[in-house]
Amino acid sequence: MSVSRRHTTAWAMGTVAAVFALSGAMAQEQPIRIGSITTLEGPFATGGQDAYRAMEMAFEAIDYTVGGRQIEWIRESSNATPDVALARARKLIEQDEVDIIIGPLSGAEGIALRDYSRTLDGRTIVNGSSGAADTTLRDPSPNFFRFSTEGTQWMAGLGTHAYEDMGSRHVALVAADYAFPYAQVFGFMHEYCELGGEVTKLWSPLNTTDFSSIIAQFPDDIDAVLLIQGGTDALAFLTQYAEVGGDLPIIGGSITADQTLLSARGPHQRLMEGMVAAGPIADLNDDPNWTEFVADYRERWPDGFDSPSIHAVNYYTNTIAVLQALEEVGGDLSDNQAAFQDALASIEFTAPTGANVRLDENRQAISDIFLTRIVNDGGTMRTEAFGRTPDVSQTLGMETEEFLALGSPSRDNPSCPPAR
Repeated sequence: MSVSRRHTTAWAMGTVAAVFALSGAMAQEQPIRIGSITTLEGPFATGGQDAYRAMEMAFEAIDYTVGGRQIEWIRESSNATPDVALARARKLIEQDEVDIIIGPLSGAEGIALRDYSRTLDGRTIVNGSSGAADTTLRDPSPNFFRFSTEGTQWMAGLGTHAYEDMGSRHVALVAADYAFPYAQVFGFMHEYCELGGEVTKLWSPLNTTDFSSIIAQFPDDIDAVLLIQGGTDALAFLTQYAEVGGDLPIIGGSITADQTLLSARGPHQRLMEGMVAAGPIADLNDDPNWTEFVADYRERWPDGFDSPSIHAVNYYTNTIAVLQALEEVGGDLSDNQAAFQDALASIEFTAPTGANVRLDENRQAISDIFLTRIVNDGGTMRTEAFGRTPDVSQTLGMETEEFLALGSPSRDNPSCPPAR
């Protein structure tokens, strides 16, 4: 078998090379149909476009063939709302008759598809980039898998850094009012409030364009702004805060300090340089897996971002997991995909970031989280890793029952004075 450079790069991220010998053993004539859903409409459209760039790289690396079978890839788009994501998923299953869905991108969409997966026999849904905690933490579905970490995990270490290293004692939280930011806020406050920090919560609907009333509500004694926004919402807030002369330090959510914003030009960039954040990737990361992945991304997508976005990395990681499991079972999806789902549940591999990925009993990833700072790298804004927390579980290292007793993330939970 001839193995191209891209081919070598993709499989070097996992243990797939060890099972290539199985190829062809159970070759079947019908293609494997993989459907995908990301957001190509609404506030996260640029992230959705980048997610599909990364998926295409993964499929191209194996010439759209795995386990001796061709891959037929059918793309769909949502607008970050659960109803639309669910409608597109039903279309993929009922009309296109896909075997596997990879997606969605946004938090509430993930919970909707988790619930839908329970109604499906012999089909599998693997997450794209959605990061709501309860998608896998509470009432998980046996055929929904997530090889990317989620919003609560992504904040590991950030609350402690804000309190102990930045000396912040009171932050104003500006966050979108839906499931993914709830998880991010939970992860930050879990550490920050335990140390004695105070949080004033200011929520906004998704797709907010005018943040003037929220900025006007900032208390006089805050030390920093915790911004859990992404896409056009984050751009709107940062632009308006910069225009009114805002100068408080910004602590970013994981999709706030991301290439989907760093690549945009405007007054908001003044506020972003020096911003600290946390998440599953860092643009500047010396791990050879990452540097090779970034080089391949830039070569394949010269018109893409300067560095792969968080959504690109998450979709790529989940796609690699699917391909690795399909290779392990020789493309066998018989018996309601039992062997394939068993393979998915047990695989362990290295993500493009260089972090090890394995699943817990709820089919949720355990992996490494980076603390990052935005730097001006020769005129280009990038996130630089300055800390790393290994093997972050969904319960943040706590016993499961103890963690579940803290309650589900929401706009009211957790709370530490003077939360609103």
